[in-house]
Amino acid sequence: MAASGAEGFAPVLAALSTMQSNAERSQKSEAHEYLEKFQKSPEAWSTTHSILSTTDATAEAKLFAATTLKGKITYDLDQLPRQSLPALRDSILNFLTTFRDGPRPIRTQLCVCLVNLAIQMIEWKDVLQVVGSTLGNSGGDCVLDFLRVLPEEVTEGRKINLTEEDLTCRTKELLEDNATQVLRLLTQYSQSSTSAASNPHLLECISSWLREIPAADVVTSPLFDAVVHALSVEASFEAAVDCMCTILRDTREVDESIEIIQLIYPRLMSLRPRIGEAAESDDEDTFKGLTRMFAEAGEHWVVMIARLPNEFRGLVEAILECCARDTDRDAIASTFLFWYELKQMITLDKYKPARNQFADVFARLVDIMIKHLEYPKPGGPDETDLFDGDREQEEKFREFRHQMGDVLKDCCDVITVTECLGKAFSLIQQWISTYGAQATNTKVPHWQELEAPLFSMRAMGRMVSPEENIVLRQVIPLIVQIPNHEKLRFQAIMALGRYTDWTAQHPEFLQPQLNFVIAGFKHQSNEVVKAAALAFRFFGTDCRRLLTDHVTQLHDFYESVLDELPPASQEEITEGVACVVSAQPLDKIYPMFKAYCDPIIKRMMSRANDAKGAEDEAARLAVADYVQLITIFIQQIQPYVSPSLENPAVKYCQEILPVMSAIAENFTSSTPILERVCRCWRYMVLSYRTAVLPLLPTLAQQLASGFENSRQGCFLWATDSVLREFANGAEFVEASTSQAIYSFFEQQALAFLRIMNDLPPSDLPDVIEDFFRLLIDALIYYHGALLPAPICSPIFSAAISALTLQQEAPLTATLHFLRDFLSYGTDHPNSSSFDETSNTARVINSPDIQQCVKRMIAEEGEVLTQRILTGMMFSFPHDCFPDASGVLLALFEIMPQQVAIWVKGTIGMLPAGTVKAGEGERLMSSVGMKLQQGEVRKVRVLLQDFTNSYRRRNVAPREGLGRLEATRFRFNG
Repeated sequence: MAASGAEGFAPVLAALSTMQSNAERSQKSEAHEYLEKFQKSPEAWSTTHSILSTTDATAEAKLFAATTLKGKITYDLDQLPRQSLPALRDSILNFLTTFRDGPRPIRTQLCVCLVNLAIQMIEWKDVLQVVGSTLGNSGGDCVLDFLRVLPEEVTEGRKINLTEEDLTCRTKELLEDNATQVLRLLTQYSQSSTSAASNPHLLECISSWLREIPAADVVTSPLFDAVVHALSVEASFEAAVDCMCTILRDTREVDESIEIIQLIYPRLMSLRPRIGEAAESDDEDTFKGLTRMFAEAGEHWVVMIARLPNEFRGLVEAILECCARDTDRDAIASTFLFWYELKQMITLDKYKPARNQFADVFARLVDIMIKHLEYPKPGGPDETDLFDGDREQEEKFREFRHQMGDVLKDCCDVITVTECLGKAFSLIQQWISTYGAQATNTKVPHWQELEAPLFSMRAMGRMVSPEENIVLRQVIPLIVQIPNHEKLRFQAIMALGRYTDWTAQHPEFLQPQLNFVIAGFKHQSNEVVKAAALAFRFFGTDCRRLLTDHVTQLHDFYESVLDELPPASQEEITEGVACVVSAQPLDKIYPMFKAYCDPIIKRMMSRANDAKGAEDEAARLAVADYVQLITIFIQQIQPYVSPSLENPAVKYCQEILPVMSAIAENFTSSTPILERVCRCWRYMVLSYRTAVLPLLPTLAQQLASGFENSRQGCFLWATDSVLREFANGAEFVEASTSQAIYSFFEQQALAFLRIMNDLPPSDLPDVIEDFFRLLIDALIYYHGALLPAPICSPIFSAAISALTLQQEAPLTATLHFLRDFLSYGTDHPNSSSFDETSNTARVINSPDIQQCVKRMIAEEGEVLTQRILTGMMFSFPHDCFPDASGVLLALFEIMPQQVAIWVKGTIGMLPAGTVKAGEGERLMSSVGMKLQQGEVRKVRVLLQDFTNSYRRRNVAPREGLGRLEATRFRFNG
């Protein structure tokens, strides 16, 4: 028998062996395909039983068999006659008896099998009794595993193919009706022996059943003693912490849980001495568990802490102690949310007494956080190697510092910014008085103790009001004298960059800071140079009015450093000087704009000449970077000019437009250059709006020819800004201009359709995304011209064709367009929701427009229905489901009976064997009933549930979708 069984499953074992070996990829692919088909086959039922029964299979093979059996029960139970389910149940129970002592992964999978069978086998009413009596007294861990899995699968599985009513009823039978019995069983088990009371499986089981059993019932039972006792047993500590945190989570509604909190609180506080013990003995796991437990208690009881600060002060101090003693900084992060939540509560006027009560705690918290901000001391002779060469640890520390900076901001809200800044100032003063005289250009003693308060000042910068008049007046003169150490100089410059808003109100402090930052551009450290560029950007942005008289000197400085900086820093310093130029009087805008940008244009043209060679990618990227710098000037320099006067910024844009056009024409295959040029053109429109009208004919012509020649979506992105700015009804725009813009849009749409005719959607995802985002705006502003136009029908067909894509961004854009398009088949189109009190007229959707949309739905609606349903069943990313079902809903709202016929036809065309017997008929019956009742929106839910269930059971068939396979888009225009 064993031999014949082995022969029956030998191919499965061979395929598994191939998957686990070093075989070639093609062999592994074949093995994977074979196993995937095997798992769906009816033969898998008997084969998995054979593998689990034999002694010839490895533990890995038996785990695969148990996992496959789980999938069969979840998705394919209809392959078995209903009368065979008791036998299946008994066989799983037998397997559980065999594997009750392990291996645990196999035992767990078998428990999941039994639970999923129990959910669907609604006639099985005595589930717990049968499992308990079958496994017997010796099946302790196995029974606990089953009990743990039961609520998890019932409440989270939701993969079972039951009606909502049956699932609700079964959930009540399996969980709610058994909760009291389970509590009694777990209590009896916990009292059966000392080892049972601290069994991690027991604690996991309690955590799982806390979904159904109120925490109050556990806390008032002997089980809570077991949980607290398990916290002192090393083997069960982690599971006990999880269990305690789950109990705490159930007490979040403090008004309802006050009596339970009063029972838990003293037991929790009795654990406080262990914080110090764990810290002193370097027991990291225990320390982290205790910190997590106290922090979660604080989070869930924060309302109670704010109401009764005296009574709960011990808990807050315990959390503070965890922070103070965490020398390795491994546990402190779990307290951050608590400090934020507590700050949110006690800064309310209602809880002002608690704010006063905890002021000293937050003051100590500032000291602790600044101390934790210190870089470690180097362990070896290399002063620069602070993390023993562990770059990952260094990155983790950097990220961690910013989280601690957020806690410092919370402290500022509680005890005032001035007090928090004062602590940083005191530490800086203390370092200067202790070590300042010892610092040299090559060695700075204990620099970590100076760098940390500098970082804290940087972190708190956002909280400081420009009116702060106590600490900053004293500390900024000290910062600009910081020794020339890389990390100190970096942090000092970054800190100054955070206080530029304050400096704008205190101009007497500007020059020393600016000199300090500009000196940073000459530093040997690239990090310091980058910091200087970022800080300069803030100075230019916030202090532009103070720097207007220095615009010429800044030009010389800008020219001297620009070529030495990396691209990101070039952009930052450019933004800084562009802001200063923007603050110039109107008569100086044009000459200053030209003075700053002409040298960049020359650099760009020089690199463009170098970049003509096919191999010179670096030169092409440099061209794109220079275009970006010009764009930054255009973004920042937006002078207010009367509509009757020439805009000096537009005058300069008119000069450089031919240069940009030449760049675009000469680099039609360079995506970075074309995207930057289109971005530049787009911001010309966004920055100067209707003042850009003199440039419009040339700009439109360049966008049209550029798209046709390059087939890059960025030209459509730029077109969108033109369309929105010069649309029908826009202020200061003549009707003839708006009409010309619509003609320009149609030209772009025609080019897109020709491209779609030449290439499949999979080759054009970005272009498709940009086109349908453009179409969404075209519907808003030009629906009256677009929807009746001959070009609209092929656009609709192109959208349907685009639904074969699997990337989220282009699909989302297409689905949004389709939802807006279909809404014009109703009285209330999506784009007509303007405020009636505004100057924009409310869109009235005429019967003629509705008829145009309905005509196109009649022609293409069946194909659209097929593409939406097959996408939801096979290919759409999950985040596209709401929009996809929204398209179906829109179709049903316009033509309910016809769309129901199309849905039925689509389901009938699905690959054979993928739809369960009677499933399609039940769906269509439910759809028909909802339509008769006028509940069209509920049809959307029915179709979502059907496609979700279908998708879980099936993957896209390798042999294709048969009659539902998409056809290529064709356009003859």
